[in-house]
Amino acid sequence: MERIYCLLIGYAFGLFQTAYIYGRLHGIDIRNYGSGNAGTTNTLRVFGTKAGLLVLLGDIMKCILAVVITGAAFGNSHPDMIYLLKMYTAAGAIIGHNFPFYLKFKGGKGIAATAGLILSFHPYLIPMGIILFFGAFFITHYVSLGSLLVYAGFLIELVILGQMGIFGMSQAFLIEMYLIAGFLTVMAYWKHRENIKRLVSGTERKTYLTHKSTGAEETTEGKSAQR
Repeated sequence: MERIYCLLIGYAFGLFQTAYIYGRLHGIDIRNYGSGNAGTTNTLRVFGTKAGLLVLLGDIMKCILAVVITGAAFGNSHPDMIYLLKMYTAAGAIIGHNFPFYLKFKGGKGIAATAGLILSFHPYLIPMGIILFFGAFFITHYVSLGSLLVYAGFLIELVILGQMGIFGMSQAFLIEMYLIAGFLTVMAYWKHRENIKRLVSGTERKTYLTHKSTGAEETTEGKSAQR
């Protein structure tokens, strides 16, 4: 039952759609503009750097808060599996962000929420995540590439740390945690499938922090919805 509780806690926090709320406060549905994604990158392209950073912070914090609550609620009663329960909570938050029921399951891609997972899960995971994402971003200006590298690195490092005994869990719990992390990685790559195609073809859109990108125009889907 603890696993279900943690999933529900995470999903409830994931439903706080920062990009969607910010867009509504400014009179638009962010999902009808730019890439159509309710996330940090699209907000940055449509509204600019300050808005993008605000949405980034909101999406990171909702996962961190959910994981912290899980640690406080189950840390004493289930110390032998607390990292597994935190993973369930983070998974719930990412799923809630990606598939919010009240927005017809059309949310974001879960990368900022995943950053919250990495920041709150274990300190050993943080340096690699920072290096992979910002290294790829500042060299190529492809947010998607940095995001995909972070997920691959996260999964690999998680398994290495787990097998080193860092998380202090039984092998059964570790394997269960790896499977959840693997599911999140597959979901992230699936959500980025169009980005991957564009990266391969060399047509992926670059993102810059110093100005709005060219993604502020309304999407075809959004225009159709207005007719």
